[in-house]
Amino acid sequence: GFSIVSYTGNATAGSTVGHGLGVKPDFMILRNRPDTTNWIVYHSKLSTDGQSFLELNETQDGLSTSTTLYNSTAPSSSIITLGTNNASNGNGDAMIVYAFSEVPGFSKIGTYKGNGNANGSYVNVGFRPAWVMFKKTSGTGNWFIVDNKRDPFNECTRDLYPNTTGAETNNANFVDFLSNGFKLRTTGSAVNGSGGNYIYIAFAEQPGLTPYDTQTNAR
Repeated sequence: GFSIVSYTGNATAGSTVGHGLGVKPDFMILRNRPDTTNWIVYHSKLSTDGQSFLELNETQDGLSTSTTLYNSTAPSSSIITLGTNNASNGNGDAMIVYAFSEVPGFSKIGTYKGNGNANGSYVNVGFRPAWVMFKKTSGTGNWFIVDNKRDPFNECTRDLYPNTTGAETNNANFVDFLSNGFKLRTTGSAVNGSGGNYIYIAFAEQPGLTPYDTQTNAR
């Protein structure tokens, strides 16, 4: 469910590169390596035409659209279609893509809606998470990363922000890792605002489990 694609851009609309996953990517991070451009994030739940995107390095940016990043074309099970945008297809530039597809029991890539309550939204991913990254798409807010190594017990309160250069923070009442998902414990609008839309990508602590396995590993 993970591939790394390196290619040389040609600034030609409709050019393609193979991604090697064998299924449609659910999440991609793309970067023009030699130029000063942003890290472009594609999420399959946000766009059916390849136009909607986020930026991993931009502080608190919400969802944006572009017709030139992927030539208004969502990736297929074999290829990524490129437009003329320098961030995705700079002429003669070395490009890199990190592409992910969901693998049941190992990874989950999806969306959730906030409820603005300390008894926050619960997201079923089908396994106990080891690592989760999430981001608000309906407004501004940091990217957040939480994991089970810095927080081996609930609640997970130690956050890293990929879009900043700051040190980790410690947000009390933040998120719990459960046997089959994660649950927000904060009213903060950046991760659980009432009616807010959010994306996430999660990886399992014990890969191979499915939602139908007997799981007695709640924390």
